Amino acid sequence: MARRKKIYEGKAKTLYEGPEPGTIVQYFKDDATAFNAEKRDVIEGKGVLNNLLSEYFMMGLNNIGVPTHFLKRLNMREQLVRACEIIPLEVVVRNYAAGSMSKRLGIEEGTQLPRPIIEYYYKDDKLGDPLITEEHIAAFGWASQQDMDDILSLALRVNDFMSGVMFGVGIRLIDFKIEIGRVYDGDFQRLVVADEISPDSCRLWDIETNQKLDKDVFRRDLGSLTDAYSEVARRLGVMPKNAATPIKPTLIN
Repeated sequence: MARRKKIYEGKAKTLYEGPEPGTIVQYFKDDATAFNAEKRDVIEGKGVLNNLLSEYFMMGLNNIGVPTHFLKRLNMREQLVRACEIIPLEVVVRNYAAGSMSKRLGIEEGTQLPRPIIEYYYKDDKLGDPLITEEHIAAFGWASQQDMDDILSLALRVNDFMSGVMFGVGIRLIDFKIEIGRVYDGDFQRLVVADEISPDSCRLWDIETNQKLDKDVFRRDLGSLTDAYSEVARRLGVMPKNAATPIKPTLIN
């Protein structure tokens, strides 16, 4: 589709004005970043894979009644989503200890947690997305108590869905991050899962080997990020098992 007015450009996606009021075109870039963008690279095909995988997960959530901003995929790199007001929180659901939790609490990576643990991070790159509590959220008015109840419910429902889907293809869902947006229908507000759900925002380990199939491959120099994401896509049936790694398509500006 023809390019429209750019609204915002982030580390992994660019947002454009949508074709209809209340819509946005979300473009998935090939840029890879880690450690608050201190490590950067361009991984050819990454944006295509994340677009396809995010479509798969968002459609699955919509089909089981978990509301998302996703409307439809437009092409290999773009999808049409509902415009929404993003709550400035990163909502992290952890099923196993890994990453910053292991460092903070001294728990060995891969240790199963007694129950899913929900953490909240203030969404601000300049501050390094700091870990915060519900007290911070309430005090600074980032979300109401009703919002927090709804966010918790959404996060746990996404976790149930994602854990089951991944287990079915031999992948352990270690943790994941989602963002939540507010959409308005007249005076009525509801919360939806927004942004994306992809290996960029999840930790995914092979159940048998503990091989990492997520962005930790890039963070820790463990091999080809595109190969890891392609493996997830093939297992889920998003890509045929004999398909070549997706390449960067040419889009008309």
